[in-house]
Amino acid sequence: MPLTRRKFFGLGASATTAMLLSSLDSMALDKPAFSSRAGFSLKIMATNWGFRGTTDEFCAKAKKEGYDGIEMWWPGDKAGQDDLFSALKKHQLEVGFLCGGSSSNPTDHLAEFKKAIDAAANNTVQKPLYINCHAGRDYFTFEQNQLFIDHTTQLSKKTGIIIMHETHRSRILFAASVARQYIDKIPDLRLTLDISHWCTVHESLLGDQPENVARALDRTDHIHARVGHPEGPQVSDPRAPEWEGAVKAHIAWWDTIVEKKKKAGLPLTILTEFGPPDYMPTLPYTRQPLADQWAINVHMMQLLRKRYS
Repeated sequence: MPLTRRKFFGLGASATTAMLLSSLDSMALDKPAFSSRAGFSLKIMATNWGFRGTTDEFCAKAKKEGYDGIEMWWPGDKAGQDDLFSALKKHQLEVGFLCGGSSSNPTDHLAEFKKAIDAAANNTVQKPLYINCHAGRDYFTFEQNQLFIDHTTQLSKKTGIIIMHETHRSRILFAASVARQYIDKIPDLRLTLDISHWCTVHESLLGDQPENVARALDRTDHIHARVGHPEGPQVSDPRAPEWEGAVKAHIAWWDTIVEKKKKAGLPLTILTEFGPPDYMPTLPYTRQPLADQWAINVHMMQLLRKRYS
């Protein structure tokens, strides 16, 4: 019997979810048999993006769900830093910092970025697992953007912290073809792969750019595990069957990175980063989200841990 719209919304929440989860859950069971050298580790991080509550409440919830740590913007004030470090210690969580700049002037932007990332890297309370950079602009010149990468390369070597630049719209690595230019010319450049952005920029699942994608996967140390599609950076719910093709494409990219890290015996971090409205599609007028952001991220965390641990 066909499932009409009335019947679909008449189902209980648990029945509806169970009906839609079979395809995504099967990917956790279909675990790739990658060989692994000593040294490989996987840590999965929670995002506070969209969380309405205190830092302590967020950390408590992330710990309860089974996350290894959290990723959030480096607090610019001492009160925010004290609050964060207190919550991390209380709940025994690792941390990865986001650092960036906002000015449209390249010189001012670089100064903002250096102030934030230098403070985050040199804090004496808790060394971060990594620092993820939202720096530079898509309209800055190559030479202007390279100054950000050069600074992070030097800082990483000085502190021993893994520092990466994210493949993010509006930033340095906003497109696969552009990122390839930086990768080819800057050997020390390391990436946070949020490939959902490139799906949107290129309006495709990147099947026509295998070499550009492969070069990025080789440089990736951290993954932002959000699933995008050719018309947007976030599917409504990765558990829904209509997004199976996009989900499989992203998992194939993530599989490649995991296999490389396991064979090399190197650590990998992953952030589950499905976002709130307006990343999360909403109903018109009410702006009610179409799915539960937190539940999706937890489901992705559990799937990735089962598949890669």
